[in-house]
Amino acid sequence: MNVDAGTLAAIRLTVQLAGLTTLCLLIIATPLAWWLARSKSRWRVPVGALVTLPLVLPPSVLGFYLLLALGPEGPLGQLTQALGWGVLSFTFTGLLIGSIFYSLPFAVQPMQHAFEAMGDRPMEVAATLRARPVDAFFSVALPLARPGIATAAILGFAHTVGEFGVVLMIGGNIPGRTRVVSTEIYGHVEAMEYAQAHVLSAGMLIFSFVVLLALARIRRSWGRVPS
Repeated sequence: MNVDAGTLAAIRLTVQLAGLTTLCLLIIATPLAWWLARSKSRWRVPVGALVTLPLVLPPSVLGFYLLLALGPEGPLGQLTQALGWGVLSFTFTGLLIGSIFYSLPFAVQPMQHAFEAMGDRPMEVAATLRARPVDAFFSVALPLARPGIATAAILGFAHTVGEFGVVLMIGGNIPGRTRVVSTEIYGHVEAMEYAQAHVLSAGMLIFSFVVLLALARIRRSWGRVPS
């Protein structure tokens, strides 16, 4: 069957959202994972628990509180309005913020485990060679943590593609603006358009299988990656 323009728009929006979310996650999660892996601070455990919270919290709950925060009466909503950006709920930017929060543990945990598995020795050797901590991080720690970083990127992208509850709560299901593949499937099922739902669902199934194959290849090529 032919894929209509609405479905193509949902696919494009999903890929765009997943790509931007993954990029933001790598920027945010890398220093956070490094701090969680190396810090002796008493705040390490509470921060780690906060980062892990989306793994156990129902997506609708997280989406609800993010919706309140981004709304006109919420703290983030008031800030964005004061900056002249308007309200970010039911916008693509709002979806991006929600996706970052929801997928954060899927990026942080693989990198944190990779940094922990690295141990202290590589950084100590770099220090004896008079490498600055920043230089040692980029030239020693990041290359050694490549499997964890690759796993974080793949899981972050795949998890964003499969989001439903959070994106529905924050963005609704607005065609061309916030309608992604998962909510497009939901709309087809509600309308009893099962043929269209089958096409998108089969695509998601194939995509998920490819993601698992990619993770298996990483483990086989670079050794076991904690996840």
